[in-house]
Amino acid sequence: MAAPNQSPVVIVGTGVVGVVIAEQLLDAGIPVLMLEAGPRVSRAEIVENYRNLPLAAKGNPIECYPSREWAPHPEPAGAGKGYLQLSGNDSYAQSYVRYAGGSTWHWAGTCWRLTPADMQLHSRYGVGRDWAFDYDTLEPYYVRAEYKLGICGPDDPALQWPPKRSKPYPMPALPFGPGEARFTDVVREKLGLHNIPTAQARNSGTSYDDRPACCANNNCVPVCPVGAKYDGATALSRLEAKGATILSNAVVWRIETNAKNHIEAVHYYDQHKQTHRVSGKLFIIACNGLETPKLLLMSADARNPHGIANSSDQVGRNMMDHPQITMTVTLDEPYWAGVGPVVNSGIMETSQGDFRSEHAGAYFRFNNFARNRFVTFGALQKGLVGKALDEEIRRMTACTADIVLAHEILPDANNRLTLSDKKDWLGLPKPAIHYDVGDYVRRSYNDYSKPIADRIAEAMGAIDKKFSKQFNQSKHIMGGTIMGNDPANSVVDNVCRAHDHHNLFLPGGGAMASTACGNSTLTMVALAFRAADAIVKQAQEA
Repeated sequence: MAAPNQSPVVIVGTGVVGVVIAEQLLDAGIPVLMLEAGPRVSRAEIVENYRNLPLAAKGNPIECYPSREWAPHPEPAGAGKGYLQLSGNDSYAQSYVRYAGGSTWHWAGTCWRLTPADMQLHSRYGVGRDWAFDYDTLEPYYVRAEYKLGICGPDDPALQWPPKRSKPYPMPALPFGPGEARFTDVVREKLGLHNIPTAQARNSGTSYDDRPACCANNNCVPVCPVGAKYDGATALSRLEAKGATILSNAVVWRIETNAKNHIEAVHYYDQHKQTHRVSGKLFIIACNGLETPKLLLMSADARNPHGIANSSDQVGRNMMDHPQITMTVTLDEPYWAGVGPVVNSGIMETSQGDFRSEHAGAYFRFNNFARNRFVTFGALQKGLVGKALDEEIRRMTACTADIVLAHEILPDANNRLTLSDKKDWLGLPKPAIHYDVGDYVRRSYNDYSKPIADRIAEAMGAIDKKFSKQFNQSKHIMGGTIMGNDPANSVVDNVCRAHDHHNLFLPGGGAMASTACGNSTLTMVALAFRAADAIVKQAQEA
């Protein structure tokens, strides 16, 4: 059957944002065509890939998602090696996959909300940007997002983040593992800090949305083997049953405008380098925070010489993440990380305060990954063999822990994605990103977050501690198509519609005007619901 060449609504990207919007449209009786650059794979294939990896490669969540030649994504080897061209004081080294279902394949499922203050940094603290609307406007969309993804979280408002919410979580929180429970007691009793349950897209003790209950494989990253965690791929068959057409291995490389500067069509390459054109009335570009600005910049034409949606020159600017430092502590007594989900709790209160006029807030997380994989190499480096090696691996698995310090970052126009002169297999430019976490983050680490981490290590009874030597990325891609009410300094309006093109929507993390400290996916999905309402209304009025 020939691929369709037109659809009322064309969605580029099949990650969580594209999937959520597609379903809202389908439920409103509006046909959609979805295009995905990479392949469509089964869960069994990914699990088998992971099982067959050598131990040294299992620590990288991307290794079991090999790139296809026509759709590279960042990876240590294979078609995606060297895909991102990086420069600047800090490395914007991201990992994401270009597969049907997107990067929710390998996310931890963490679903923190923003707080009211997180959305008003400029008016409250004189830094960064305010959002185009306030928390109360976004709150109903958070609720819809939590029920769509299937979020488990605490019933007690004192344990919720933030406690200002209009509806309970669909499912109760998961219990803490022994390491998290002990960590929670220690930081509360000795430091007065509160380690609270993470709201997460994972089924707790029951099935939800045709997914089974979590059985604590502790394998959320790189893949949930049973599908208890939400991922976009689980929704694709349901969308098809509702009438969606999904084309995989379709790399969109150009957005075409007409004489009114409306979007007329997109052009894509298939895996055989053959080009195709798909026309439509409404277009949603939801690739991710890197691929979306790259596509907009690649599509420059005579009417839009600096790229689509880029009259403000803000496309590709304000790239953000959560710069993180990891503190590894060695303890006298066992903590036993690794029981339950890999991210199950966090200290959020440290992300808020008037200090944000001077430096970033930070959140602290007891990493609940099983540690045998990480400590084995250290034990081998000691030259141990046989029983001594086994005993050392067991001791270090129990008596070491990682505490993550994740910081917010301000939007900075100099943190910028541009098109590299290096080309991929299809001859398309690779993304080039210049990045610096900035003094706002560095001051936080030096004067605020590291001193707190030092006190946490002491409270835990650490006999040794080591901090990572550089800021690493949390793989939470934000910015690049930033939202605002002023078309002169932003890319999209308050429903993620491009200021420059009435029939183009750019929803997702790229639109976020601030990052806070917690993971960004739930806010991305809330924005997707808000955009979907506007898209449905616009489609019905057309």
